[in-house]
Amino acid sequence: MNRLSLCSAALLTAAGMAVAHGALRESSDRQARPQTVDEMAGPVEVLQKKLAQGKAKLEFEPAHGYLASLLKLLQVPVSSQTLVFSKTSFQRPLISPQTPRALYFNDDVYLGWVPKGDVIEVSEASPRQGAVFYALSQLEHTPPTFARRAECMQCHDGLKTMGGPGHLMGSTLTALDGQPLFQVERYLGGHRSPLSVRWGGWYVTGTHAGDVHLGNAFLADKTHPEEMDLAAGANLTDLRARIDTSPYLSPHSDIVALLVLEHQVRMHNLIARANREVREVIGEQAAARTGTNRTAGLVAESTRQCIGRVSEALLEYMLFRDEAALNGPVKGTSTFAQEFQQRGPFDSKGRSLRQLDLNQRLLRFPCSYLIYSEAFDSLPQEARSYLWKRLRDILSGQDQSATYAGMKRADRESVLAILVETKPEFAAWIKEH
Repeated sequence: MNRLSLCSAALLTAAGMAVAHGALRESSDRQARPQTVDEMAGPVEVLQKKLAQGKAKLEFEPAHGYLASLLKLLQVPVSSQTLVFSKTSFQRPLISPQTPRALYFNDDVYLGWVPKGDVIEVSEASPRQGAVFYALSQLEHTPPTFARRAECMQCHDGLKTMGGPGHLMGSTLTALDGQPLFQVERYLGGHRSPLSVRWGGWYVTGTHAGDVHLGNAFLADKTHPEEMDLAAGANLTDLRARIDTSPYLSPHSDIVALLVLEHQVRMHNLIARANREVREVIGEQAAARTGTNRTAGLVAESTRQCIGRVSEALLEYMLFRDEAALNGPVKGTSTFAQEFQQRGPFDSKGRSLRQLDLNQRLLRFPCSYLIYSEAFDSLPQEARSYLWKRLRDILSGQDQSATYAGMKRADRESVLAILVETKPEFAAWIKEH
């Protein structure tokens, strides 16, 4: 029997939260360029405009309201479904181990749905504003409208989201009724944590080797967390013996979807922080040009330092230099892995940054697929130019610093070749420089 060790998972009293993100755009056949107002709109804003113009329609059905129709219009796969049973949402009164909250995502959008809920939670990685949160009413005879949810900022705008609006994914030890009791302190977020501290408060379907995760488990006695039995929740492939999955669009809470979700939630926050902070210092630099030469010079140096700081943090994460090893094969229970890998884009050798490894690491080629996202393309030109130069230096092997010395030559060469063929702006920068 595997039991939770206080040494392997130190605990703090705090509640964890979880929301998610996804993608509408698959093409990478354009170079980044100045965007119009319409192009800078997020996918939810674009859909709302289409609904108002009669160019799109949300279909209501009794069991799920607008959920299935909304997923289809936003191109969010049903296979991305994950189920969280900890009460960590403004819909917490409806969430329980018997009625978990379902989350769905693609590269740009996250949706949260609870059986019998009055609204569908929607958040997006807006190219213009970072994380933006909405609620869609589930009333059949009311025109469907996405309403902004200001109360989401109580949890989604602070240190845990890097100082601005962002997305959160937590790991909490949860009581039998779904109340979050303790946040797992060693859970770092993103792909940085070992499986042994992931997914507390979540259902997990799939098989894995190595560490035993915290999913599918409950803390019956909060005074003795070391007695928490984790073996019963390991390698669970069917939830139907535990809950009634018929109210949901899928019976799965796929382990591979959870791995991808964790990676991109933090990646989105890093992109949003870089976008926000670089634009701020560029604005300060523009204002300083009307002052003395010395003041302008100091602000210009501050701008360079800011771009370097936020870009280096983004690069390190984007290239998976801080990834925790999986230590054995991981396999999901749904079609998520297959569908995710089919989306490309592919180079002339059929390679893609979406190809999964799932043995020792998440991706076969260690570079985030969100480099193709609208959020990434909306980074200021100054930040993108910095990133292209650093990517060239790292992937060509010129950078042998402590952070990148352990990056295998084959990985560098593969990622470089894939990006040159599938990321036109990067290829153009390489050619020019």
